Amino acid sequence: MATAPFPTIPELVAITIAYRNQAYIADAVLPRVTVGKQEFRYWQYPVEETFALPETRVGRRSRPNEIDLTATELADKTEDFGLDDPIPQTDIDNAPANHNPIDRATVQLTDYILLDREVRTAALVFAAANYPVGNKIQLAGTDQFSDFVNSSPIDVIQTALDAPLMRPNVITMGQAVWTKLSMHPDILKAVHGNDGDTGIARRQAVADLFEVEEILVGQSRLNTAKKGQPAALSRVWGKHISLSYRDRNADTRSGLTFGYTAQWGSRVAGTKEDSDIGLRGGQRLRVGESVKEKIVAAQAGYFIEDAVA
Repeated sequence: MATAPFPTIPELVAITIAYRNQAYIADAVLPRVTVGKQEFRYWQYPVEETFALPETRVGRRSRPNEIDLTATELADKTEDFGLDDPIPQTDIDNAPANHNPIDRATVQLTDYILLDREVRTAALVFAAANYPVGNKIQLAGTDQFSDFVNSSPIDVIQTALDAPLMRPNVITMGQAVWTKLSMHPDILKAVHGNDGDTGIARRQAVADLFEVEEILVGQSRLNTAKKGQPAALSRVWGKHISLSYRDRNADTRSGLTFGYTAQWGSRVAGTKEDSDIGLRGGQRLRVGESVKEKIVAAQAGYFIEDAVA
């Protein structure tokens, strides 16, 4: 990657790369794929070719059958996401021995950037318009999983698993959905082998029940209030379920996977002197990354909208 005028500091880069917030699931839902340039190209393969069965029998003196694999090359580019924090020199000079204001601000800015990524990913994955007709359903009333008497989550989810091009191996849902699903009598009966009257199912047990690799639950919250107003917290991941096929080995050129995140270069973190911060100047901290979330094989996913009331 070309050298940028804003300097990076290896120690701060290490901090921002190492930072993890266990509530964020975007990297698991749409795994990161490295691209060589900010503008990148990716391939989409025709469904009919992916599942076609060419003639493979070869006669004793004949040529093997030839096939001509095609793909549509599309173009896109990563977008820059970053934040600055002007840190007064007085804060740095007067900080306790065990507190580094720049390190602490690096962590905070990283969390803001990753929360924004979480919001973008949730909006993309939980949008019904991003799924083909036949690969989505909207529940209402007694069909929603919050109705423990009339709803049938096992039937709905099993049907959803059979619909996509590739059988999903990941189920993603918001916390509100998981809370109800993990206590649903049908799930408890299937997992625990009891009458299902009470209890809570564990994620791995439910993943094993539906024969998927992982159940991802979005737990993060977002303050939607304007600055200076009382906090108004809402869930980033709504009351929906996305079932998707995830291939962690897929990239922009090969592999069929529901979606991924193109990432150009490493995360950026660095400081430079800024004389306009306070009386004595200070350090301007910058943290950011260049990424683009993509759904590249919508046929490999299924969407259950309004899974709970």
